[in-house]
Amino acid sequence: MSTPIPSLADAPPVLCVHGIGKTYAEPVLADVSLELRAGEVLALTGENGAGKSTLSKIVGGLVTPTTGSMTLGGAAYAPASRKDAEALGVRMVMQELNLLPTLSVAENLFLNRLPRNLVGWIDRARLRENARHAMAQVGLDAIDPDTLVGTLGIGHQQMVEIARNLIGDCRVLILDEPTAMLTAREVDLLFEQVERLKAHGVALVYISHRLEELKRIARRAAVLRDGRLVHVDEMANLSTDRLVTLMVGRDIGDRIDLGERRIGEVAFKVSGMTREPVVRDVSFEVRAGEIFGISGLIGAGRTELMRLIYGADHADAGSVSLGRGGAAPEPVTIASPSDAVQHGIALITEDRKGEGLLLTQPIAANISLGHLRAVSNKGVVDGRREAALARRQIDAMRIRSAGPSQPVSELSGGNQQKVVIGRWLARDCTVLLFDEPTRGIDVGAKFDIYALMGALAREGRALVVVSSDLRELMAICDRIGVMSAGRMTGLFERGNWTQDALLAAAFAGYAKRDDLLHEPIEPDAKAPDESKLVEY
Repeated sequence: MSTPIPSLADAPPVLCVHGIGKTYAEPVLADVSLELRAGEVLALTGENGAGKSTLSKIVGGLVTPTTGSMTLGGAAYAPASRKDAEALGVRMVMQELNLLPTLSVAENLFLNRLPRNLVGWIDRARLRENARHAMAQVGLDAIDPDTLVGTLGIGHQQMVEIARNLIGDCRVLILDEPTAMLTAREVDLLFEQVERLKAHGVALVYISHRLEELKRIARRAAVLRDGRLVHVDEMANLSTDRLVTLMVGRDIGDRIDLGERRIGEVAFKVSGMTREPVVRDVSFEVRAGEIFGISGLIGAGRTELMRLIYGADHADAGSVSLGRGGAAPEPVTIASPSDAVQHGIALITEDRKGEGLLLTQPIAANISLGHLRAVSNKGVVDGRREAALARRQIDAMRIRSAGPSQPVSELSGGNQQKVVIGRWLARDCTVLLFDEPTRGIDVGAKFDIYALMGALAREGRALVVVSSDLRELMAICDRIGVMSAGRMTGLFERGNWTQDALLAAAFAGYAKRDDLLHEPIEPDAKAPDESKLVEY
């Protein structure tokens, strides 16, 4: 760890970026220049596609810039790889976890520096001791270092990734959306680490779409828009509204207007859905034109419920029924995602990179994937029809791209999410299951997706939205069901809910214990500590 510095004002720039640019099929960064001082947190913000992750990857050695140069500690800095950057003390915690699920926490933490004994065998005792010390730094004291990473919840995995990057000498630390999957308590632990690192002279770049976090943790903010640096200022001088305006280049206001809708008859019904122990006898129904929200703590079974409905996992019991043309819902057989799609049910998964997209394939292939018959002739994909379909969705969804042939991997997270949604709009599905649809998406893209949901509901589709952002659900939903320990513990109509009532239903069924972060427990237990709640 670096030597503590006397004051931020006296600290020289530790990292300087001069005229950095990057071009793929089109420019994604242009003439970006920044200074980062030891002991400060610089908030790097902007819409999805603004160039934040590209700039971070250039600093972290994952991407080579097309133009420009950098200095680190006054010396020329041009890392050829992430390994080169880490050797010089530049670390990056990316949105995509860089962990091996079949290895233990300890092995993941020290994968490239495993301690060995005199005969060359791994010194397991020392490995566990070193791991416990690293885990304690991020509040993972209660987890056994020998635990397989793949058995941990996403929030815990994120903290393991952060702990790995804090081991050894760190001069610059880039945190790219580090809290997207963390609970309030985990966020507090992370911020404690940020303060400790600042005190030791580490320079931090903090990327987040949670503007309240930026106000809390950062001294300065740098705003990117369309690949260019448009503003740098002290955070104290920037209101939330001003930041949003700088990011999107327009005033978007704070009102979510979903438009006038006619809510019809029941179009979608789930009865007794069960898969022990994660989902237990869940029933609900959604009407045509309705937006139905599902809230709850991490581990409550929300995602697992969506997967059961969609046929991605096998249910122990339960059924799905569909109502068409105002008729009473009738049961349908869904044994696989293919069955669900055939019945007009689509799932926009929370893991768009791992489960929703073919990252190496172009936008056109990803959009047509849900409706291959529409772009095929005797089993052979017609490239012109596929491209035309993709262009319609690119225009409708306002997907920022170079065109249908651009690989999805080159798009920002928000635009990737729009590709997934566009796929199912091309298919014209009538029931849409959204699992964390705005996670990791900037404020401008969020409003685009809210507007899209309103348009879909006005067309008479039935929408189910799972979100860890309670304020989001309260703003866009007609009704909210709350899950706790695998069960539906509350059902609230718009106008009859309060935040306290929704939170109380989320707490029901959980014990007050230190490891309550991800695992469902018995429904007759006591309510948990409020600090364990998902960051709303």
